[in-house]
Amino acid sequence: MSLANDEDALLRVVDWLMRARLVLTAALVVFGALWAFGFMTAGPALAGFVLICAAALMVVRDAATREASAPAMPLAGASEGALVEAVLSGLPDAVVALDPHGTVVALNARANALAPALRRGEPISLGLRNPEVLDAIRRAGANGEVERAEFIVRTPVECWYEVVAVPVVPVSEAAGRLILTTFHDLTPLRRVEEMRADFVANASHELRTPLAALSGFIHTLRGPARNDPLARDRFLGIMEEQAKRMARLIGDLLSLSRIELNEHRRPDAEVDLVAIVRQVIDGLQTLAHDREVEVQLSVSAERVMVRGDRDELIRLFENLVENALKYAASGKRLDITLSLAEGGREVRIAVRDYGPGIAPDHLPRLTERFYRVDVAESRAQGGTGLGLALVKHIASRHGGRLSIESVLGQGATFTVHLPVLGLRR
Repeated sequence: MSLANDEDALLRVVDWLMRARLVLTAALVVFGALWAFGFMTAGPALAGFVLICAAALMVVRDAATREASAPAMPLAGASEGALVEAVLSGLPDAVVALDPHGTVVALNARANALAPALRRGEPISLGLRNPEVLDAIRRAGANGEVERAEFIVRTPVECWYEVVAVPVVPVSEAAGRLILTTFHDLTPLRRVEEMRADFVANASHELRTPLAALSGFIHTLRGPARNDPLARDRFLGIMEEQAKRMARLIGDLLSLSRIELNEHRRPDAEVDLVAIVRQVIDGLQTLAHDREVEVQLSVSAERVMVRGDRDELIRLFENLVENALKYAASGKRLDITLSLAEGGREVRIAVRDYGPGIAPDHLPRLTERFYRVDVAESRAQGGTGLGLALVKHIASRHGGRLSIESVLGQGATFTVHLPVLGLRR
């Protein structure tokens, strides 16, 4: 028993010396140099070295005592899973940590929301039944390389995800290798791709119709109507309208593209919104007269200054007022109200018509590109299907928004909300 105690004491001394070896080596070099160059005799140099050794051993002994008295932390099991889960909780994507056998070690709240059936300590295959994902995890565990897969969740709404399975070795190797499985939501990107594809298809269709009309009338004028002055004049008039329609469509497409490109850049010029609205109304008086519509303007201030692009704001209000004059002319009246709200920090410009109104199921989609409540009526009125999309994006670029209210048979109100710089009453 005494021999065992002596061996333990000797091992502790050796352990302390190993921990303090850098300090002891440095002390030996320093005091040896002082003695060698004559700055200190052998006795004081030896005494200083011994004192340094004693101090270092005391510090190391105290540290070792604290380590021995501290509770041991398990390196695997529940504590390891809790540590990994704490790390995963701060990640922006849904993440699941698996052991090499596919058992869930830890997961964050986003992963739990994505697959509520996932449980710690259970195979991932019980909570996520997707062959592509499970195969990617299996391959990552087998070959130790990063593996990817994609899958779709179809309920309650269709969502796309990319799964990346990454084999990792945690800080504590005693816990074994983990497979970190990340679920990255691709839904916004896929929706943008779908919108882009729809946009190209719609634009191609809108351009193809007038082009087909032009081509047909050109063929007719070269053939059967070559010597028919009446037919030639009528066809040339139709061709002119179709060419104008294409020009309007191309102009709206270019405007929408330019506005979307600069939508993150707020305009820095100061413009008077009251003057812009008055200019738009004056410019559309001829159309109002032709449609027998009375336009009434009500303003709460002589000048309302906003930070904006004058040309874009004119385009915005031209689209709103012109739409009301064309599609709601049956109401024979149009009210335009400019008022202040939010304690004078916001200006609201409401264009109110008294036409047939818009059904509730159409309201959320009115600002989509090429969306029309009545396609035939829109084309007959010379619309491109991009007017309200332009209004929405121009308002957004100016730090504002567009709201739409309508009741069938009672007309519709289109309201633009913009931040105010200053006003004069």
